[in-house]
Amino acid sequence: MSKIRFSTIEEENWVILSFELENAISPTDLQSIKPPKLPGTKGVIISGRGPIWLYCFLVHYYHPTRFMGTYDPREEGAVIVESHTSDYRVGDVLKVDL
Repeated sequence: MSKIRFSTIEEENWVILSFELENAISPTDLQSIKPPKLPGTKGVIISGRGPIWLYCFLVHYYHPTRFMGTYDPREEGAVIVESHTSDYRVGDVLKVDL
């Protein structure tokens, strides 16, 4: 039984990757988590409630994509934390509607 459920919403320039933990996870669970394949030509925005080490794992996993962002409801958008394009800079906030 999977301990994490992923869902995606594909937009023109990015994919929103949401996750939901079905029960508690431990660091050793990272060894068996299989995130979905996403297009590397788009950015990836991560959204979900989970431990910081899970976010770090996902950012590393999707590093080759155009850019990475994490959704922050206080910012009402995604904060860019990594970018391979001048179109999106680290610290930019993209307004996304979840």
